This record gives sequence, structure tokens and C-alpha cells, in this order.
Amino acid sequence: MRTARAVFVNRYFHPDHSATSQMASDLAFHLASRGWTVEAIASRQRYDDPDAQLPRHEVVNGVTITRIATTRFGRSFLPGRAIDYLTFYLNAFREIRKRRDAVIVAKTDPPLLSVIAALGSKRVVNWVQDLFPEVAEGLGMRGLRVLRPIRNWSLQRARANVAIGDLMARRVPKSVVIHNWADVALEPKESGSFAAAVQIGYSGNLGRAHEVDTMLAAMRMLPDVRFVITGGGAQLARLKSEAPANVEFRPYAPREKLSESLSSVDAHLVSLRPALEGLIVPSKFYGILAVARPVIFIGAKDGELARIIEEHRIGLVVEEGDAEGLARAIRGVDPEMGRRGRELYLARFAPEHAFAAWERVLQEAST
Repeated sequence: MRTARAVFVNRYFHPDHSATSQMASDLAFHLASRGWTVEAIASRQRYDDPDAQLPRHEVVNGVTITRIATTRFGRSFLPGRAIDYLTFYLNAFREIRKRRDAVIVAKTDPPLLSVIAALGSKRVVNWVQDLFPEVAEGLGMRGLRVLRPIRNWSLQRARANVAIGDLMARRVPKSVVIHNWADVALEPKESGSFAAAVQIGYSGNLGRAHEVDTMLAAMRMLPDVRFVITGGGAQLARLKSEAPANVEFRPYAPREKLSESLSSVDAHLVSLRPALEGLIVPSKFYGILAVARPVIFIGAKDGELARIIEEHRIGLVVEEGDAEGLARAIRGVDPEMGRRGRELYLARFAPEHAFAAWERVLQEAST
């Protein structure tokens, strides 16, 4: 009988705090605790620290981590970022070829990693966190459509492709839907007051996929509401420069303080540009449910999260550009929404549900 063996490939892995890293690490550590032989191939960098020099080799919680060399131009210089990707592809390919008897679990950082995995191994499960090049096209980048055929070839060649939402699964062949999850230690902490001084949070990455103008306009309409922005991202500098005095900015919360950080407000904002529906599912959504806080979603009314929110009455949905609607939604949040969100999280989105589904997928792929 073949020994159960899985190798995760992603640019970031433990101890990095980014969402893709945390979920890959959580699943890898779980599989190792279940007796699987588990490895990870990653860079030596952190998401927020391209100059980091993490160890080339180490074993953490039973997972053997191999960190490969890459260039370090960073995200701000586009040609340099392409070179960073290329050096990761080349070195990851070499490491994948050494492990062809394992199930290769390829994530989507860097983009088109599924192609490198397919070239290096016949036993691949792609973990599709976002769909490239469609995401780039949705953000206004042109001329990338030519990459779709090779991406599609790599997905067709895989043993399975794990999509993180139903709308995404419609676009992905051989797809299995397994939602993302929140930190296994997340739990509600008593903090939000729902008194006169309402506090509204935004936690995590504030990137180009997320909407800022509607939030800014609502912030100006509600001077008595305190907004707490925790995290980073490409649009953070703009938000800082234009935000009114009732907005507070905090750095990413360490993982051991995440329950307190997410619970420190009365409700959370989540946003996704409508053009990116079915291509991305914001992972911050699951942490908000885990700490029993209402979700106020800014995006498409018929989108993935909007449907879940409205079906289960765990928050409110506002269309992009409707600042007055957002202001009304903030006034209308109810702690009962958060309690229902926590119940939904435990019933459908807690880590044990995803871990069990992942084990079934990987067992099938290993035969």
C-alpha cells in the first residue's frame, strides 16, 4: 500500500502570517498529525518582509520544510516581480521533480503555479485560491488572455482542483468545493458594545481587489462611528491619506492575538469588486464568523458571500458605490447576526470540516 505523502507548494509557509500561508500550514500540520508524510516547498521570505532569511531546511510540527532561493525585487516593481516568480518556478520545479511519488498540492502563489506542478508531476491537486489571468484582467490588465490555454491544460491534467467557492467551481474543471477556514484557535471575545460609540472593523489585506471609495464616503458620513483598519495592502496608503479623524489604523495582529483583535469591534467590513466574483473569495469572511461578529459586505448582490450572508441572515449586503446604503447598514447591525454567523461557522466552515474533505481528496489522488 502506498504511503500517504503530500507536498505543499506555495511561495509562503509557516511562520508567515498571510492567508494562503496560514491555511497551507494548518492543513499540512493536520495531515502530519494524522500520520501522513508531509513536506512544504516555499521561499525564504515572508509576505510582508521580502528581505527575511528563513532557514533553508527545518521540521515544524512534523512537516519538513524546504525553502528555495529566489530573487527579491518585491511587489512594487513589476518586471522585478516577474523575475521573482521565474526564479521560484525554476527552483520549485526541480524540487517537485524529486518528489514525483507524492501528491503535489499546488496553490496559486505565484500565479500559474499549476503549470509548473503539471510539468513536474502527474500526481497534482491544485488548491485554487484565485483564478489567474482572469483576476488580472478584472483589475484592468490587458493582453493576458493568451495564458488561459496553458492554465486550462494544467487544470485538466490534475487529479483534482479544489475551488474555494461554488461560483469559482463553475469555472474550474475537475473541481471539488472546499471552503477556506479561520484560525483553529479563533473564538468570540466579549468586547463589542453596540452602544452609542459603534466600532466597525476591516481586518486583513486591503488590496486592489477590494473597494475603498464606498468605505471612505461612509466614514465621512458617520463621524460618531469609530472605524478600525487592521492590516496592510496596496490601498492602505491611499486610505490613510484620505481617511477622516474617526479612523484608526493598526498593524496586522499576531496570530495569538487574533481573537481579541477581531472581537474588538461590533461588526466587520468585507469588500470585493464585482468584476472579481467567482475568481476570489475573501478569506477574512471566515474569521469574522468565527468570532461571532456581523458581516457587512460591499460587492455584488448575487455574489458568493452575498448569497451566504443573506440566506443565513448573518449580516448585510451593500452594492459598490452605495455609501448611503453602507451608512444605513452600519447603523443597522445587530449582535444576533454575529451569533447566527458563529453557528453557521461551526456547522459548515470550521477547520475540521475542511480537513476531512481534504483528506478524502488527497487519498483519492494518491491512488
